[in-house]
Amino acid sequence: MKSATATPDNSQNKWLQRYYYLRAGVSIIWIILAVLIGKHNPTIGSILLVLYPAWDALANYIDAGKNGGLSANPPQKFNFIVSLIVAIAIGWALTISMEATIKVFGIWAIFSGVLQLSTAVRRWKTSGGQWAMILSGAQSALAGVFMFKQASSGIPLDVSIVAPYTAFGVLYFLISAIWLTVKNARQRSNAVAL
Repeated sequence: MKSATATPDNSQNKWLQRYYYLRAGVSIIWIILAVLIGKHNPTIGSILLVLYPAWDALANYIDAGKNGGLSANPPQKFNFIVSLIVAIAIGWALTISMEATIKVFGIWAIFSGVLQLSTAVRRWKTSGGQWAMILSGAQSALAGVFMFKQASSGIPLDVSIVAPYTAFGVLYFLISAIWLTVKNARQRSNAVAL
């Protein structure tokens, strides 16, 4: 009886563990490309700025699909739609200025942070590692405000302005993934002991 009730939670935790490692890995690759190439090549930097919210949209779509679909996960559905719109808006803002682009990115970071926080709160009782996702959502919103201020400050702007925001995301995704790895290992140990 115990193992039957533990299975849905365990399968959800296994999915989230893989998902969080994937999110961290893609973000690490994005940071490397942004800092080593995009910072010095405006065309690559521009592509990376568009790809980041597009990837976030795809990741939300995949995650929601593993959890009943977009209709069963309103925060992720909204985040999916907003991230697609933002990818297009960043492409448009790039034709105006880097200042406009970073402002759009900052506004998106605020909204996506609030939506990530909302998703983590919804998962709090069913999945582990959500405290880190709650912190990540709050930090994302604060980073968005900071990016918006940077864009208005007159400092030179390029894709690397977004790298610290992305790095914090990596940290929180890794914390959650490791937390779930440990939790899943303990559940396996307990199941074997029974």
